Amino acid sequence: MESLVVTTHTHEELLDITGEVQEVVSHSGVREGICYIFVPHTTAGITLNENWDPDVRRDILISLADMAPASPRHRHAEGNSPAHVKASLCGTSAIVFVSDGRLQLGPWQGIYLAEFDGPRRRQVWVKVIGDMESGD
Repeated sequence: MESLVVTTHTHEELLDITGEVQEVVSHSGVREGICYIFVPHTTAGITLNENWDPDVRRDILISLADMAPASPRHRHAEGNSPAHVKASLCGTSAIVFVSDGRLQLGPWQGIYLAEFDGPRRRQVWVKVIGDMESGD
């Protein structure tokens, strides 16, 4: 398992980490397999989505804010209950196929660290499992 350290810059953002994850895959030597991506935090998540139009990231954050707004009914003492809810909605992991040593993403897909309580330094754990040789 490799641990990436990702620094977020704002309170909420979707940070494209596709390149960093691909580097882990490339250095693993795995040609055919699966890449697991996991974030061990309760106020951050992992998601796959469009990596071409930055408005998609903005729209996702707006929609999550609508689904999990701050509320005086929240009891969590740290005051970041919406961040915990958004992380649960987003999820903490993703699985991506690896073929020919490359992440198999759709033409518009990227892998994102979803920050909901930043800025912070976050860990992203990446595990690549599979065959070192092509399955041909």
